[in-house]
Amino acid sequence: KEMGSTPASQVVTEVDLLSQEIILKHIHPTLEPYELGLLTEETPDDRSRFEKDYFWCIDPMDGTLPFIEQRPGYGVSIALVSQAGQSVIGVVYDPLTETLYHAVHSAGAFRNRDAWIIPVAQDKPAKSIASGGATLNTCWVLEQAPAYFLKKPKPEEGCGCIWDYAAMVCIYKELGVAASDSHGMPLELNPQGSFFMNQKGVLFCSHSEIQKDMINKLS
Repeated sequence: KEMGSTPASQVVTEVDLLSQEIILKHIHPTLEPYELGLLTEETPDDRSRFEKDYFWCIDPMDGTLPFIEQRPGYGVSIALVSQAGQSVIGVVYDPLTETLYHAVHSAGAFRNRDAWIIPVAQDKPAKSIASGGATLNTCWVLEQAPAYFLKKPKPEEGCGCIWDYAAMVCIYKELGVAASDSHGMPLELNPQGSFFMNQKGVLFCSHSEIQKDMINKLS
């Protein structure tokens, strides 16, 4: 598809479309009664996200390139985002490990329905996570702590899109750990312009100490 500047952003498969079809069968019945907007990767933006107080933000399969290459790193991401850009529900599913991650604003974060607690930072270097799609990379930052996922700003479109990160932003917030742009500011999850995050980059860290160190190195 004509999107972004990397192979990862340009590939789409029948499975992406079928996954979206299944998800929307469950999501569509909520739109009218709850006055919700909708944004999905594989459907044109109808801009309902600017008209409704909240909108569903869906990536039916992030990490399509790892899926094509038959390696770990792909998963489903579903978020409920306010018009102001605050992620209030986040759900991520890794089909290879059958692991479900989810969070609700002010109600905590969960891994396979058990409360998820990230261990205290260990006295060892944080490792960079970058082998999968953006959504699973941010999951692995927490699973393999201490760790971080960084996409530096760049002029061309890339660094993932809002639907790659919206669900994990909610999960990170409920865990009390750091999800931001490369300057340490909150990610813009309902932008007027491009869906891509390349202008300011992204930084997900398993611990706030790692975020502070990374931002100092980038500044």
